[in-house]
Amino acid sequence: MSFSQRSAEREYLDENVIQVADLYRNLEELDTINKQLGGYRASLKGLKSILKSSSSLRTILDIGFGGGHTIEQFSRYAERNKHSLFLYGVDIKKDCLIYAEKNLISLHNIRLICSDVRDLSEEFLQQIHIIHCSLFLHHLSDDEIVALLKFCKINNCIVLVNDLHRNWLAYYSIKILTALFSRSKLVKHDAPLSVKRGFKREELILLFENAGFQNVSVQWTWAFRYIVIAKP
Repeated sequence: MSFSQRSAEREYLDENVIQVADLYRNLEELDTINKQLGGYRASLKGLKSILKSSSSLRTILDIGFGGGHTIEQFSRYAERNKHSLFLYGVDIKKDCLIYAEKNLISLHNIRLICSDVRDLSEEFLQQIHIIHCSLFLHHLSDDEIVALLKFCKINNCIVLVNDLHRNWLAYYSIKILTALFSRSKLVKHDAPLSVKRGFKREELILLFENAGFQNVSVQWTWAFRYIVIAKP
């Protein structure tokens, strides 16, 4: 199997119709995977770096929030460290909105929106300082990624990306782990495929450059994640 290029195969999660029970099992198991394999730590590491450079950044938009677990991590981090952050999440799936709202009901600095991010108003986007994407970009084609990044740059937002490093060790590791421990057909299929749809460092740099970003940092972190911070 070659890992020289990104796979174009679609994940089950990208289908228009998904059984709710299957989706919710997928979201629950992804939460466990992110907790155990450092997915949340990667996003928090990037956020801490951004906030350290400027105390005036206050509003974050999380694209493709899924189960809302990363937004929850951001909210609890802000509370512990006395950061005054307001968090928005946008996801195109209504069932994700319903699931996440139940999980986040006790947190008051979060607002979730069911929409395509491209349909958000210019007035709304003017208040956003940071756009965060965790395990979202790999669902898109290269052209779609560049279009989304241009959208972020036009709206003068810092972009924080947490996504997968495409390589054979990450692929076979998650394939074995999910085969042994997962009860979700979506996770068993999509987790290894997500790695095949992931990125090499130079590919990420090129995608951001093609979108017009010049100030881009890419950092590898465990487990097989890239943290990208791009400033307009």
